[in-house]
Amino acid sequence: MSCVVKRTVFFLLLSPFFAWASLLQEAIDNAPEGAKIELQSGEYHGNIVINKPLTIDGLNQKAHIIGDQKGSVITINSSNVVIKNLTIKGTGMSHEKTDSAIVASNVNNISIENNHIEESLFGVFFDRVNRSKLLDNYITSKNVDLGLRGDAIKLWYAHDNQIIGNTIEKSRDFVLWYSSGNTIENNIGRHNRYSVHFMYAGRNMVKNNLFEFNSVGIFFMFSSGTTAINNTIRNSVGSFGVGIGMKDSSDFTLINNDIVYNARGLYIDQSPFQPGTINIYKGNKILYNTSGVQFQVSREKSIFTQNLLKGNMEQVVNDSPKNNLELNHWDKNYWDTYEGFDQDENGIGDLPFKHYAYADKLWLYNPNIKFFYGSVVMDLLNFLSKIAPFSQPDLLATDNNPLMEWNFENE
Repeated sequence: MSCVVKRTVFFLLLSPFFAWASLLQEAIDNAPEGAKIELQSGEYHGNIVINKPLTIDGLNQKAHIIGDQKGSVITINSSNVVIKNLTIKGTGMSHEKTDSAIVASNVNNISIENNHIEESLFGVFFDRVNRSKLLDNYITSKNVDLGLRGDAIKLWYAHDNQIIGNTIEKSRDFVLWYSSGNTIENNIGRHNRYSVHFMYAGRNMVKNNLFEFNSVGIFFMFSSGTTAINNTIRNSVGSFGVGIGMKDSSDFTLINNDIVYNARGLYIDQSPFQPGTINIYKGNKILYNTSGVQFQVSREKSIFTQNLLKGNMEQVVNDSPKNNLELNHWDKNYWDTYEGFDQDENGIGDLPFKHYAYADKLWLYNPNIKFFYGSVVMDLLNFLSKIAPFSQPDLLATDNNPLMEWNFENE
């Protein structure tokens, strides 16, 4: 085993058949600031602590840094640190201590690039970390029950970071607490609980991500001022399956997202929350969900325009009596259940689209009856409820300018 020093690059040559607990830490401690430590293939056992600016490069992910199953594998206490091309695993199991593959605290300008993180309770934890990057990493958690896993990525009071091109599978959540100005772009999330969960977060950008087979795609809670654009969220199923959800969140803009095959496409609970604010939903494709747009509580106005609503079991659902749904503004959306005409051929229906909820639609509130949805009996009941309703229906949405067709000009 040898360590060759050349300029500011440290080359560590380590046999894959041996585990050395102190070699890597010794090289880190002895390296000058700004040094680059390149690791050859093999196992490097830690845990390690980085207290100075430097780069650790595993070159091809064949250098494995393996934790001692207690605490975090790599702890960063300095700004201007780069961790790249490594395989990292072996954290402890403490949720209270946030045992992570990589944890950085109260630093800036960190770059975590192209690492393979596995068998780790938490993946990457940015605690008061700003202007940093998480790029092209693969992150998965411990093989335990979903609720016992840690978060693949956790940001805590972390601002102006770039989380781009990462793949997260079989973890718990990707969560941002009290964090603003972050860009979440081109990530993939599969088989997690929340692919992205915002808590008390503002001014973030979420774009071009793919989230599928999760309990929830994107959820905004007690947050404000974020834009979500060009994301694909599909197959969020289960008892609380949600494509994109909002709870007490204001000043949001959702544009050109594909929300497909979810239990609930859009789930909106008291959002907007702040008086006088508006949430905007424009150009989204809300397709083949059990509920296209589901309202829990409404207190302020939302605008829905140029959205495509097609193939949903129910276009709009209201969970609460005496909801203020009349505050919402629907305009130039395409509804596949619209039954009007376009005699002047201007592309807009001659009559408004009105979506009603009839008391007869028991399947909305009884999971057992949902089994019969689409059957001849249910079709007959739905037909009868329209021509001869047993009670006054509730008007959930009115679109005065429904589109007759969907084309690229509307997107």
